[in-house]
Amino acid sequence: MRPFSIAGIQMKVHAAYPNLETMRFKLDVLMSIYPWVEMVVFSELAAYGPLTHHAHSFPNDTEKAFQEMAKKHHIWLIPGSMFEKKDEKIFNTATVINPNGEIVKRYRKMFPFLPYEEGVTGGEEFCIFEVPKAGKFGLSICYDMWFPETSRTLAAMGAEVIIHPTLTGTIDRDIELSIIRATSAINQCYIFDVNGLETGGTGKSLVCGPDGGIIYQADQVEEMIPIEIDFDRVKRSRENGLLRLGQPLKSFRSRADSFPIYQKGADLSYLHSLGPINKPTRIKKIQESLESESPPPTQSSWYKFKNKLKPR
Repeated sequence: MRPFSIAGIQMKVHAAYPNLETMRFKLDVLMSIYPWVEMVVFSELAAYGPLTHHAHSFPNDTEKAFQEMAKKHHIWLIPGSMFEKKDEKIFNTATVINPNGEIVKRYRKMFPFLPYEEGVTGGEEFCIFEVPKAGKFGLSICYDMWFPETSRTLAAMGAEVIIHPTLTGTIDRDIELSIIRATSAINQCYIFDVNGLETGGTGKSLVCGPDGGIIYQADQVEEMIPIEIDFDRVKRSRENGLLRLGQPLKSFRSRADSFPIYQKGADLSYLHSLGPINKPTRIKKIQESLESESPPPTQSSWYKFKNKLKPR
């Protein structure tokens, strides 16, 4: 058995003011109650919330404060993410800090939640880090997991646990939970998905094992989620099969042919036909409906109707 203990902190995240001191307090309380925890994970954008005008350059004072927290408690710390400002671009960036307070990795979210996460650029590098005498971890952020290529790449690079800070406050949270379970099964790994509350999400943080089973699912209140995992469960699943049945990672490895869709020059004409990534608008939908009527409305009738939609 290779045990390792990880705790997620599901907390209220505010956008009107920084959440740093709340995070510090929550971490102090967690470590006082559960001193055996070795890694702590916060939700996506936990420090400042989901507004890009809070973007910082890196390194910054907030990141230094997180380094001090990690060193104080001698833990691995993934304090969610912050918007990073660099070269007139904004990234959604998470930091990995070791028990000595040193920054081991920074990871930029590859898939911003477009068209709603406007003005954010996707990163290009995967994040894998190793905890000595424990195992390998991968890091992804929220919408990344909707793209199975991201998690499969982390697993192929050796990740036995995927840490997944999330900010999901939308009505598709239940769909996301099913994706998390499926991802843990097809990659035969643990997944720690930590969501926030209020402007930071709708909660329901989820921890899954390497067979896709739910180890713990949080409710929609503030919670501390300390879980001990066993890296040998991952090893057994990957060697002997998920529930001693299918062996998806080995089967993926053994496939002789590559997938044509991923090759340079692949036919993506259908995907291009879907149009650009735009936020849907109600007026456009109404206008298309009116223009399809027979006979079509006059320009003056459309103008009058459009004016009615304007806020008073």
